Amino acid sequence: MIDQTHINQLENIVGKENIYTDKAHLRAYSYDATREHYSPDAVIFPRDESDISKILSYCNKHKISIVPRGAGSGFTGGALPVNGGIVLALEKHMNKIIKIDMENMLVTLQPAVINKDLQRAVEEVGLFYPPDPASEEYSTIGGNVSENAGGMRAAKYGLTKDYVMALRAVLPNGDIIRAGKHTIKDVAGYNVAGILIASEGTLAVISQITLKLIPKPRFKKSYMGIFPDVKSAMNAVFKSLAKGANPVAMEFLDALVVKAVKEKIKVELPSEAGALLIGDVDGNVPEEVAFQERILKESFFENGAIDFRVAEDAKAQDELWRARRGASPSITIYGSKKLNEDISVPRSKLPEALEKIYEIGAKYNLVVPCFGHAGDGNIHVNVMVDGSNKKELEDGHKAIREIFELVVGMGGTLSGEHGIGISKAEFMDIAFSEEEMALFKRIKDAFDPNGILNPGKMGL
Repeated sequence: MIDQTHINQLENIVGKENIYTDKAHLRAYSYDATREHYSPDAVIFPRDESDISKILSYCNKHKISIVPRGAGSGFTGGALPVNGGIVLALEKHMNKIIKIDMENMLVTLQPAVINKDLQRAVEEVGLFYPPDPASEEYSTIGGNVSENAGGMRAAKYGLTKDYVMALRAVLPNGDIIRAGKHTIKDVAGYNVAGILIASEGTLAVISQITLKLIPKPRFKKSYMGIFPDVKSAMNAVFKSLAKGANPVAMEFLDALVVKAVKEKIKVELPSEAGALLIGDVDGNVPEEVAFQERILKESFFENGAIDFRVAEDAKAQDELWRARRGASPSITIYGSKKLNEDISVPRSKLPEALEKIYEIGAKYNLVVPCFGHAGDGNIHVNVMVDGSNKKELEDGHKAIREIFELVVGMGGTLSGEHGIGISKAEFMDIAFSEEEMALFKRIKDAFDPNGILNPGKMGL
């Protein structure tokens, strides 16, 4: 519990209207998408970078924990105040787009701008910000940077890190730093921006972000490949890309997910599908789009596809993507609790990885529906359990550990986009050696020697 003296001092910094210790605020900021609860001692809404600096300087001096928070949409507990302390909630004030630079195709913004709001703003002037996490309607750009969010367009356009040009950030002692430049090339000094990306708020509080934009492609079409089984679909993924296909997205749904989507949200999908690949192709001329369609169609059929369909109008296109976006909520038909992991493997390993993941599920008699971003090797593995059944929960966690051991052994990773937070912290020993973890801890200590910033995360 934070002493009232500290609350009074922090109130002097931000004003009474921007600091709360009432039960309603503490409850509202105690959880994220994991639905786990850890109550903070106070919630503070900083008005600007100067406020953040003063708050961190004070808390560092008095060793009070600070947890930065955007929208609280993360799946791994990255914004949970596991040690109490203060939640630094950025969404109330620090949510503005500062400047869209048309000449250099850059945008500078505050960290609590919503991803989709940014997309809409830049598209109004003919530019394009590609990263589109499933949470795009409510997740913030600051949170996206802190987790290195991806999305469905990552197959062609990459991740958040590929668009971050420069950051302003506040260190735990209150110092304000700049990282990166607004130039295309910059090789002066350490890549501090690169260290802050995906650091999950453990090293500094990001206060301003400059992102690269690109021209918006003029034409786009959606497609669906229908396969008899998962193996043939996964073979089609890496073989079509090697053949020259460059789809915006190549999303995967297995038969369990197809069944769930049809049942839960009433999307009409082919009943014969053992697996689906859904995606978009785009370009600046119709011929480019047609070429991509042709390459995908040929490659899909060469790898055992039953059918290849192109959405001919906006309604059909929307229905395809409704199926994909409905995957996660639909699979709750298989269990009251899902242990949702976002493993990533080299694309050529997808057929073997999924085959063995299903075997692990069968070993524990658990249903494991899978879907995700097959075009970049990132699959959402969902181990479904009865949340009230202690043995099922234990078996589910055993299955998750075996799945992580499997994918890391294949050269993959624990997380493609959700991050580590607290949910995956216990598995860091699978992916990293003692020496590597020791290095991470030294980096943390260099930025945050008092350990006040988002403690208890990433196994640190």
